Amino acid sequence: MTSMLDQVTTAWSKAWGDGDTTAFEAITAPEYIRHSKTGPETVADVLQQINEQHSAFSDFGMRILTVVEGEGTIAIHWQSGGTHSGEFMGVPPTGRAVTVTGASFINHRDGLITSESVVWDPREMLAALGIWHLSTPTRRGH
Repeated sequence: MTSMLDQVTTAWSKAWGDGDTTAFEAITAPEYIRHSKTGPETVADVLQQINEQHSAFSDFGMRILTVVEGEGTIAIHWQSGGTHSGEFMGVPPTGRAVTVTGASFINHRDGLITSESVVWDPREMLAALGIWHLSTPTRRGH
């Protein structure tokens, strides 16, 4: 029997990394909700985001950097990226390579993912696209 850790990391990797959401959809509970900076998101919202990223980045990929498992919780530190070859977030294709890191904290019960909280900084992506500059502001008079 496959552990929940294996099921989640395999399904999550296939969905985000390959664009194949079948396994991810199969292990999400009906009440699944994803929490992000933009607010609560349903499974349909997450699937749309996966499709948009794979459409906008020609060689989009994702890799898991670290996984930590607790009772009923799995934390995934991830890195994703690709070449910006299609419109994304209203930004026309730039041809730039983009890499973003973040973390997802997944809660599960009875073999199903019930919720997920994701943290990542969209400014990292916008900076890689060349439309936002991440820099340390200089202090006047110093």
